[in-house]
Amino acid sequence: MKKILFLCLLLFGVSATAATLTTDNYRITVNVNCSEGHVSCRDVTYEGVSKKSGNSITLQGKTWHTLCADGVTPCRFRGYLFKNGSYRYLVHQSGLLQVIQGKNNVLVEENGEWVY
Repeated sequence: MKKILFLCLLLFGVSATAATLTTDNYRITVNVNCSEGHVSCRDVTYEGVSKKSGNSITLQGKTWHTLCADGVTPCRFRGYLFKNGSYRYLVHQSGLLQVIQGKNNVLVEENGEWVY
């Protein structure tokens, strides 16, 4: 009985939250794989599909926050951050998708609509 209870807690204790951002050229599904109640999460999945080519990419990332005055505590939620080599994928809470190569080379910058 204890094993069954433990398995149920494992299965139902971690909830994944999914949202989809649709821009003119991309459809991005973001899955937050941390249990409810965490302010930040380092287990977020990005599944992006190009509407033009059909190409897709899956990335692992984290939530993205501004820091409080102490420089450590996460404050305001900004969105999600994913890295792929020298590329950064920023998915803003506002619906802005940015793909940046290196420090400042913006390759994609599109606004979209979130569906939760």
